Amino acid sequence: MLILDIIHLAVWIVFGLPLVYLAMLTLAALTVKLKPEMPSRGVHMRSFAIVVPAHNEAIAIQKTIRSLQAIDYPRVLFEVIVIADNCTDHTAALARTEGATVLERFNTQQRGKGYALRWCFDRLLHDETKRYEAFVVIDADTVVSGNYLSMLTVAIEDGAHVMQTSDLVEPCPGAWTTEALRLAFVLYNYVRPLGRKALGFSAGLRGNGMCFTRQALASVPWQAYSKAEDLEYGLQMLLSGYSTRFVPEAVALATMPQQAVNAESQRARWEGGRLPLIRRYAGPLLWFALRRRSIAALDAFIDLATPAFVNMMAIALGASFLCAVVFVTIAGADAAGMYALVWLGAIVSGVFHVTAGLKVARDPSLVQTVLAIPRYVVWKTLLYVKLARRKKSDEWVRTTRETSGTPPHSVSPPASSMSTEDPGAPDTP
Repeated sequence: MLILDIIHLAVWIVFGLPLVYLAMLTLAALTVKLKPEMPSRGVHMRSFAIVVPAHNEAIAIQKTIRSLQAIDYPRVLFEVIVIADNCTDHTAALARTEGATVLERFNTQQRGKGYALRWCFDRLLHDETKRYEAFVVIDADTVVSGNYLSMLTVAIEDGAHVMQTSDLVEPCPGAWTTEALRLAFVLYNYVRPLGRKALGFSAGLRGNGMCFTRQALASVPWQAYSKAEDLEYGLQMLLSGYSTRFVPEAVALATMPQQAVNAESQRARWEGGRLPLIRRYAGPLLWFALRRRSIAALDAFIDLATPAFVNMMAIALGASFLCAVVFVTIAGADAAGMYALVWLGAIVSGVFHVTAGLKVARDPSLVQTVLAIPRYVVWKTLLYVKLARRKKSDEWVRTTRETSGTPPHSVSPPASSMSTEDPGAPDTP
């Protein structure tokens, strides 16, 4: 019985307790009132370099640049800079026709977004002719809200040095893969960071929509080259004393693959990139949290170690079944009932995270997206099987882009993906 209790407790701590923690973050997110105010008069309007890493992005780059050029902010105070990284298509030429500054990079040994960003940041930081005050990173398949730079200016004025905006997904009704990912992004990239914002924790970096002041980027040079380079750099920043401020009012909407086969490389990169970071940073984060008595660092440790949401829910449901059917014959009805009760608490917490998260998001179209979850779980399970059979590789693999059939010039940036008037009740899984 003692051995069974220890095993049960260990499994619950890994897969059950995080669900309770997510419920707590969601509850905190419900208390947040967004303030989409524009910078007041007298506020110093910062100059921004908007950096767009691009590897063979001819399909999407024009739409992205036009969205960025249309931001409601003094045009002389920001510049769109495209890193044409090892491109073999017309990405650079198309970006130039849209008025972007293009930096072409060719390095077949150091490939990937992390290396491209370091190469670009080194040049921009040492460019004494422009002296950008802040640097934004936007993916090459993204449109942004018109208030994007204004909201970042407000955050910087309030003392922020490292920021993450709402990194979400463009709606694509009818494409179950995209819609499932859209719900996942809302929970992981909006609801949880909003809860952390309410509690005063670091939001962490999510890649698309990151922003750094000149001071922060110069103080902690970019040294993240893993498959999850954004998450890694956010941890490096936190360990160096820079917490990431969540700026939910500024929204970046990325285009996700509509076909499941094209989403596999992206998901494989996300899944494969997290485990090495756990091995490398879990210990330093926990030691930092204990040594500095930092709850924010402890939260970052929990976030890093938390398994994917659907995995935790699957384990919780399976454990409840085992308690009801198997353990009752081994441990007795009383012990099995206690086991089942704690797992039921975890399941209820997970359901609360989703349902209350939908309320936080204030996006009615997401409600029917919940119906795509079972199919998503099956697809992800099959993907795990493929990953287990696949030979491991550290090489960064670009996600296949799909043509939407919509001409780039006909697309305008959304004002916001969510209501910003009163969202008080607005991992990927």
